[in-house]
Amino acid sequence: MADTNTIRTVVGIIGNVISFFLFLSPGPTFVKIVKAKSVMEFKVDPYVATILNCAVWVFYGMPFVHPDSVLIVTINGFGLAIELFYVGIFFIYSDWAKRRKIIIALIIEIIFMVILISITLTCLHGTKDRSMLIGIVAIVFNIIMYTSPLTVMKKVITTKSVKYMPFYLSLANFANGIVWAIYALLKFDIYVLIPNGLGSLSGLVQLLLFAAFYSTTNWNEDEKEVELSESKKADA
Repeated sequence: MADTNTIRTVVGIIGNVISFFLFLSPGPTFVKIVKAKSVMEFKVDPYVATILNCAVWVFYGMPFVHPDSVLIVTINGFGLAIELFYVGIFFIYSDWAKRRKIIIALIIEIIFMVILISITLTCLHGTKDRSMLIGIVAIVFNIIMYTSPLTVMKKVITTKSVKYMPFYLSLANFANGIVWAIYALLKFDIYVLIPNGLGSLSGLVQLLLFAAFYSTTNWNEDEKEVELSESKKADA
């Protein structure tokens, strides 16, 4: 019979696979953005929040912070790279007002990470204390990442349309939260358990909203917006 560590490793690998697809799930959204040459009504908030979240988790998984967390580092390292790519696309196809907000947000995140790493490495000298500090910070930013779609969810309820709430991202969030919560329970890690438990709940709420407002969504809205935009350009 497999021991707990083996089972945990297997679950962690499954979590990596699901998280891999979670990070890739917004792909169709960015294909639309590139084709339309506009971010339309899509929000950059979840992707900017995820950049900081991944950066904190990569640091958390370092052996000098929280040993035996290689699987956390690998998937969040990939996530950090892909989220930067997504935000780059947003930056290219946004107006200057939105670009300014993106730049400010990224600068704040960089400053925060520099301060966090400096404090951790200079003031804390054991993995237990370092794990506690970074774990608490990771919980906070994981919750921010999972609640960042609230702006989109509010828009869904107001417009009765799920046009701008990516279904696959919501589904992947739900599955990702469930698997990593199981991973945390196998070798009790409260810092992984709390945010992923909340993440699975957030994903579930988004899926319920998708089911509730799918029938009232105007799926041809983008095409009309693009046609109107092209018409204005032609008349100019």
